[in-house]
Amino acid sequence: MNRSNLLSTFRALKHPNYRLFFVGQGLSLLGTWIQQTGEVWLAYRLTHSAMALGVVGFASQIPTFLLAPFAGAWIDRANKRRLVTIAQVLAMAQAFGLAALVLTHRITYPNLIVLSFISGIIDALEVPSRQSFVIEMVEDRADLGNAIALNSSLVNAARLVGPATAGLLIAAVGEGWCFFINGMSYAAIIISLLLMKIKKVDQPPQKEDVWQAFQEGFHYATQSVPIVTLISALAMVSLLGSSYSVLIPIFAAQILHGGPHTLGFLMAASGMGALGGALYLASRQSVVGLGSIVGRGMTLFSAGLVIFSFSHWFWLSWAAMLLSGFGMMSGTASINTMLQTIVEPDKRGRVMSFFVTAFIGMSPIGNFLGGFLASRIGAPASVRCAGILCGVAALLYWRHLPILRQHVRPIYMKLGIIPEVAQSLQAVSTGIKPRG
Repeated sequence: MNRSNLLSTFRALKHPNYRLFFVGQGLSLLGTWIQQTGEVWLAYRLTHSAMALGVVGFASQIPTFLLAPFAGAWIDRANKRRLVTIAQVLAMAQAFGLAALVLTHRITYPNLIVLSFISGIIDALEVPSRQSFVIEMVEDRADLGNAIALNSSLVNAARLVGPATAGLLIAAVGEGWCFFINGMSYAAIIISLLLMKIKKVDQPPQKEDVWQAFQEGFHYATQSVPIVTLISALAMVSLLGSSYSVLIPIFAAQILHGGPHTLGFLMAASGMGALGGALYLASRQSVVGLGSIVGRGMTLFSAGLVIFSFSHWFWLSWAAMLLSGFGMMSGTASINTMLQTIVEPDKRGRVMSFFVTAFIGMSPIGNFLGGFLASRIGAPASVRCAGILCGVAALLYWRHLPILRQHVRPIYMKLGIIPEVAQSLQAVSTGIKPRG
């Protein structure tokens, strides 16, 4: 990659506020992935049950399903930096509380469920707030897609290093220190948020209450074909394919006959694939064509899960996780970028809360069903079913892609992303409709 391409890939970092966020969030995310790996292994150590793993995943994510849509109506009228900062402080307290229980040998499975539920409540506020706050850190809308892709790269760089680090820590000193390290890591993002200089945005007076604002946002989203199509695709993949992440300890211990380090390397492989997908998106210059990338991402994710479900060899399993991670991230980040590009600014918080509900909020249902199914037919068969169903979802998306392009194209032209004259000339000269 030459210097100009490198600068283009990281162009969102020219914005000072985003640079602060990038550094602080990077350190915090490393701790987050260390904690998530520790929680999964702790749940398995305490119970040795596939169903118990599904319940912990359900507890940590069901609050997002229940609360995030309504949080969006509040976010659109609030100071987003303040909301994100408060949520980070609460997450720090949760991590230290979990660390204290484990290090003093007082942790029980019910404790873990309660603390996972509390973490889910915090995420229901923090994630949509952070997603809608990105545009305030990146003043040039043309760099928004790059900022989203770089943030996804950051998440998955941490996902690459964090689980492997957690595996070594668990084997050496136990899960408690994973949670303590995560608590300390929140200081980085809190400091970066406090150092930002955000331009004050005049909010129009809000006459309706939160419920009315939610209804307005829901009506806006459901009347938009692109928003409905993209969020539905994301929800289906999240519901059907998310359970593999909570079942990985079973594959690591029973199928591949490994331990915490095997779990860490499998999760790191998924993170490496996702990092590759995010960097690929960051290198792109335009949002045009992201609709096709969503479909390819769904297809690759499905293929990765099916391969993983059949594998009894570590390196094949590792490669399957790499493939599924690339597919999931390239598809998800593309959906995020398209939504943030086409949505009206005063509805961004609400639409992104629906995005978070589809991405994270559907996972607990999938985790619960996956854990239940795994307890009946085994983890490999459960993941195999999930992969096949994700493939069906991908086929449905490909079938609706022409309709999505038809509705997205006028929005891109209105925003100047696709020049109307250039589009007409291209259609006449080639006889091929431009991609949306």
